Amino acid sequence: MRKHLHAGFSYSNQVRLIKGGLAFFEMLEALINQAKDTIYFQIYIFDEDDTGRRVAHALIAAAKRNVAVHLLLDGYASKGLSTSFVQDMKDAGVHFRWFTLYVKNRKFYLGRRLHHKVIVIDSKESLVCGLNISDRYNDMPENIAWLDWAAYVVGEASIELEQVCKRRIKGKFSFAHHKTSGLIQINEDSKQGCAIKINQNDWVARKSEITKSYLQMLKGASSKIIIMSPYFLPGRAFRKQLRLATQRGVKVQLILAGMSDISLSKYGERYLYDWLMRYSIKIYEYQKSVLHGKIATCDGHWTTVGSYNINNLSAYASIELNIEVKNDEFAKQAEHALIDIIEKECIQVTKESYKQEINIVKRALQWAAYNLLRFMLVLFTFRKSQQE
Repeated sequence: MRKHLHAGFSYSNQVRLIKGGLAFFEMLEALINQAKDTIYFQIYIFDEDDTGRRVAHALIAAAKRNVAVHLLLDGYASKGLSTSFVQDMKDAGVHFRWFTLYVKNRKFYLGRRLHHKVIVIDSKESLVCGLNISDRYNDMPENIAWLDWAAYVVGEASIELEQVCKRRIKGKFSFAHHKTSGLIQINEDSKQGCAIKINQNDWVARKSEITKSYLQMLKGASSKIIIMSPYFLPGRAFRKQLRLATQRGVKVQLILAGMSDISLSKYGERYLYDWLMRYSIKIYEYQKSVLHGKIATCDGHWTTVGSYNINNLSAYASIELNIEVKNDEFAKQAEHALIDIIEKECIQVTKESYKQEINIVKRALQWAAYNLLRFMLVLFTFRKSQQE
């Protein structure tokens, strides 16, 4: 049993991994429907489709029964919502706000984006996820949901998540973790609780906690790492620690997109395959639908899940939030889920299959896509990476 407490972690928590699709949206609606006091709902994309309307109706019903509903949407990604759709929520009493820093109109957007996805119910229960509110992330009659994940949290970490949401609405940035009170700390290996840390990336608030947590994980890994990432374009610091981990004998498995909603990103990502296989990193491409999940687990004890993509846009431009969990049971749940996807829904990219598929033209296109994406990321972030 570990006797020390990790800085920034809370321990009076229960956590469960939720796969996206119908299961997630059924849970989300149930949580909204049972809310009694407050709902904090902050999301990147909210579409005006069947799924979006169902969630909006649930939020409206909650507001009508005097639940304080606070909805914050990214002003760029959710700009497709009609005026009437938004007004219906406002008229019902939903406290609706756009996140719009710094300049925005229908055709132009300059500034960082609210990419995190957080829902907190009654200061007790919360969802931290990579999913947006859209039919694409739900199991619909005409399509299979994009693959994504959420962490369902009950306990002390939900209080901190609510504080994060409140500060985001007020536009105030905290440079230290919120300290909760009134709940006792429990040892992380106790059956009574689970160690959770709220990590954020936000360059305005000088936060790069998710990036640092990944790098610390890579440095400390001893046996096995599984990473699922849909837009995998790691910087040099991340690649260095990946290489060093494999050279220590750590087994690294990557679950990447087979089909992607951003073709340019996939081309750029495949440019790295040769380097990854050079260091015996196993690559699996997900085949069932579009991959959108952002999750990683290490050594049967450490897990992270949330909105963070492993690229410089998430590292240095967007507002991101992940939870870092140090708990054997949760890590095993995540590992088993990822291994099951590898075995049933992925195709492994081997050196042989890669050589058969690649040619000079494709390699040139991949190189061009990779370098164009790196240039675009530098352009959008407006600052030089401190990690590279």
